[in-house]
Amino acid sequence: MRMLIVEDETQVRDFLKISFEAECFAVDATGNGADGLRLALINEYDLLILDYMLPNHTGLEICRDLRAKGRTTPVLILSVNSETDIKTQVINAGADDYLTKPFSFTELHARVRALLRRSHVMTGPVYTAHDITLNSQSHTVTKGDTAIALTRKEFMLLECLMRHRGTVLSRGMLIENVWDMNADPFSNTIESHILSLRKKLNINVSKDIIKTVTGYGYKIE
Repeated sequence: MRMLIVEDETQVRDFLKISFEAECFAVDATGNGADGLRLALINEYDLLILDYMLPNHTGLEICRDLRAKGRTTPVLILSVNSETDIKTQVINAGADDYLTKPFSFTELHARVRALLRRSHVMTGPVYTAHDITLNSQSHTVTKGDTAIALTRKEFMLLECLMRHRGTVLSRGMLIENVWDMNADPFSNTIESHILSLRKKLNINVSKDIIKTVTGYGYKIE
């Protein structure tokens, strides 16, 4: 899953980026409101976390602009202001949730998961394909009754493929959803991770659930 964080406090922004990446999100982050709006318009995100007060373009303005352009991506606004009228403004601008600073990451993470479930991005914590089961909540993968140890990026790649089961995902789509905007699109990182996944899942070539669609990308049937 891909997330955009727009937060001008460097320490908070870096903490959120690192924390959500540890939870297997692909995270883009910026501290400038104008840059945040630009990124939100040119990229496809599963969720946006916006600070209420930002330089050049506030979180409220970003949300309004996105909704005016028909974007329905879930938006969560962060603010030090707990006044009811501010919360009302945020919701009326089209935001889906509001969290007052300071907050615990546990609560923020729970709210993010709830928004993703509500928007049908995350239909449930468990995905299955053949004898492979992936639990996005516990970050575990099993093949039958055997636990499979994956790196964080391998897990994110497999989750992305299983969440879009039956759909061919291009290299670009996989990079966007598993890495971030700074990833090198010309590297062989996708191919090397797919190869590693196939080895770890111990699937014979004739029964490989990760299908290579030549010239297009990969999919899980």
